[in-house]
Order: sequence, then C-alpha cells, then structure tokens
Amino acid sequence: MAAFAGFIVMLPLAGVAIAALGQDTADIAGRDIARYAMTSAGLALVVGVLTAITGTIAAWLVAMHRFPGRQFFAWSLALPLAVPAFALAYSYADLFDVAGPLRTYFRDALGFDPGFSMRSTGGAAFVLSAAFYPYVYLAMRSAFINQSVNVLEAAAMLGCRGRQTLWRVALPMARPALVAGVALAVMEVLADYGAVQFLSVQTLTTGIVRAWSVYGSTVSAARFALPLLATAAVLMWLERASRKGRSHETGRSRWREIEIQPLGHAAGWLATFYCSCLLTAGLLLPIGWLIWNLGASSPDWGRLAHAMQNSALLGAAGAALTVLLATMLALGTRRLPFVARLASLGYATPGAVMAIGLLAPAGVIWTITPGSGAAVAIVLLLLAYSARLMAAALEPIDAGLARVTPSMIFAARTLGRTETAASIAVDLPVARGAMLTAGLIVFVDILKELPATLILRPFNFDTLAVLANNFAIDERLSQAGPPSLLILALSLPTVIWLTRRIALARPGT
Repeated sequence: MAAFAGFIVMLPLAGVAIAALGQDTADIAGRDIARYAMTSAGLALVVGVLTAITGTIAAWLVAMHRFPGRQFFAWSLALPLAVPAFALAYSYADLFDVAGPLRTYFRDALGFDPGFSMRSTGGAAFVLSAAFYPYVYLAMRSAFINQSVNVLEAAAMLGCRGRQTLWRVALPMARPALVAGVALAVMEVLADYGAVQFLSVQTLTTGIVRAWSVYGSTVSAARFALPLLATAAVLMWLERASRKGRSHETGRSRWREIEIQPLGHAAGWLATFYCSCLLTAGLLLPIGWLIWNLGASSPDWGRLAHAMQNSALLGAAGAALTVLLATMLALGTRRLPFVARLASLGYATPGAVMAIGLLAPAGVIWTITPGSGAAVAIVLLLLAYSARLMAAALEPIDAGLARVTPSMIFAARTLGRTETAASIAVDLPVARGAMLTAGLIVFVDILKELPATLILRPFNFDTLAVLANNFAIDERLSQAGPPSLLILALSLPTVIWLTRRIALARPGT
C-alpha cells in the first residue's frame, strides 16, 4: 500500500524528467530559464527573510508575553492561510494603482505621489510575505511554548532578559522550527502562480504555465520545472538536516508551563498594534477592499454557483483521495521509510510541475481510451492534488498513529486478526481525528490551487480560482472579487477551527 502511494508521488516527478529530454519546438532559450530562475530565487529570498522576522516576532510576543488581545491573536494570526495569495494581489494592486485610492489620497491631500507600484518584484514580495508569514508563526509559536522552562530560568539567573533571552537562548533552540516554517513559506512562494502572474513578475512557475498555454510545449514547460524540482529537493534536505540530532522540545524532562510575562502599558499596546498590522495586511485590508468593491460589479451568480460546486467537489474528492493515500503511506512507513521522503518532496514541488509531469501519461491514456478526455482530466487533476499535498496530510496522520502502542497491535493479532485487519480495527479508529484534520488541511489547499487546475482541467470547467484568475487577466478586478471571496467563505470556517484547535491545545503534548 505504501509503495502505491509512493508511486503516485513519483509518477509526475518522473514525467517531468522524461519530458525534459524530448525535442523542444518552442525555441525557448536557456537564458530565459536562467532569468526566470533568478527572479524566483530573489523573490524567495526576500519573502523568506520577511516571514522569518515577522512570524518569529509575533510568535515570541504571543507565546511569552501578556498584552491586550493576546488570546485573540494566538489563533487569528494564522487566518491569512485561508486567503488565496492572488486575492491579496488583486486588492493591493488596485489600492496602489496610479488611479487607486491610496495614491490618489497622497497626491490630493499630501501633495506627493509615493510612486510605489505593487506590480513589481517588491510588491510581490510584500503580498506573498503577508500571505505566508503564518507558516513561520505557527511553527515558532509551537517551538516557544514547548521549550524547557529550566533552560529559560537558567538564562534569567545568568542575567538574560527580554530580547537577550530570545536571541541567545530561545531562538537557537527553536532553529529547527524556524527552518521548517521558512522552508514552507519559500515552497509556497516558488509554487505561487496567480499572484506573481497578476503582478507581472516572471518566475519559473509562470514560465511553466506560459510554455504550456502559449507555446503548447510540454518539453519547455518541463525544462522550466527542473530548477524547481532541484530547489524543492534542496529545501527538503535543509529542513531535515536542521532537525538531525536536534530538537526544540525537551521530551525527557517533565513539562512545566512557561510563565507568561506581562508587558508594560506602552509595550503591551505596541505589541497589540504590531499583531494588528500583521492581521490587517494579511486578511482585513485586502478582504475588506474586495467586499467594498462588490457594488461595482454585477456577478453572474449562476456561473459563480457552478464554479463553487466544482471547487467544493474537487476539494472533497481530492481530500478524500489524499487522506486515503497518506494513511496507506503512514501505515507502511516503518517498512518503506524512503517513500515518506518522496511524499515530502511532492509537497515541496509546485502544482504546475505536478501537472506537467502528468501530461505524458495523460497522452497515453487518451490514446488508449479516446472520448474520455473530461473524465481522464479530472482523474489526473485529483492525482496531481494528491501528489502535491500528500505530505501535508501525512504529518497529522503520523502524529495520530503515534498514539497506537505495540501492545494494541499485539492484542489484535492474538485475537486472530491479520496485519491489515489489525490496522483497520486499531490504527484507523485511533487516528480518526487526525485523518479529519488532514482532510480539512488538504481541502483548503485544493480550493486555492491554481496552476495545476489551469493546466489539467477539462475544457469549459471552471473553479473559483480559475474564474478569479480569468477576470483578473482581463483587468476586471471588481468581478474577480466575488469568486475570491467565495473561496474565503469556503475555507475560513475550516481554518478558524484548525487554528483555534492549535492555539488552545495543551502545550507539551
């Protein structure tokens, strides 16, 4: 079973490598690939630094200090994960447009034009940092609240206070979590298509989609994908190397709750202001602007309802398939540990790469079974989602299965159950809650997925993300707002439930 799940992840990756060896008909020069790669690398570097700084500061404030609104920010700072990055790009591009409200206000009220355009690499870095800082925030908050109180008390006895404790003690111990959070943010930056394409930033992911949609060249698209595959492998290696022989937990000692330090009046309100700025930049301002502009459009509600149905069905089917494959993989991890690493590589690989890797087998299937193009496209789309997101489902399922002790399995086997029957009777009921969590995570990610859907979807098959992208390409931003808001409406309740569950979970467990 685990080998089959690994095959699903390896199929598109192998397809990319094979396709890249073919004869190119698009005549895309190697210097273009290098230029796109340099832009991707620069954007990833800037966003990695910004998310590391903003997410770590927010996590330190929430985990270690008491200030007005702390309990609210503990879970709400992760809510931007429910917002597609392209929705933020639409809002900020409109706000900072030459004729937009912010620059118009500066010219009329203050007499000067700031001249900053969101349609630039700097603008894309800001938008993606606002969208992806929660990855670092969640990882670092978990690391801080699980750190050894004994070490922190020893640092205090040696004279470390406030920022000194953060820089000299807490941050070095939490380095594995920081690397993991930044790696996740960088992976999302490299995988993003909708935001960077709308903001006129040419990255490897936009090059993949352009090579396929404009030039019709699978070979060129695969060659754009190869640097992304190499980068994904390096990121996963760095993340695992940072954890090797280290841990930000102290599992051998008895856990004690960290004493929360109250901030002074001015410092407390400054912390509230900082957290409010992050939440406003990643959620409140862009979504508020989309809602404000709803009156400027006349949405086609029938088309929106059909796209919403497609998104929900794809999300539910993709989540079910991904959880099934991830459970199979988790149950067989002990026998085939390398397969789990392959699944992790799949999560680090952009959806556009997965889609290009599946085009070769798609051609074979369409040749064998002519006339079934739409059904085959949907199946391939679900496989692309599963290969891309299997690691995201595997993490919580692995944690759930960790509660199954060998004695439970031994008891089931002594009652005459086979290994498979014992897993069904013991493992699956114990991990049921973790499987639900994994399914919800995958469901939200599928709702926001754009490049894989653009490449593999059947003709005239729109999801909310595709619909928003089509309107944005035509510069009809007021009409791109409703589908973006519907994605938020579908994903926000799930993200709120997940983030509150994380924030209220007992530390040390």
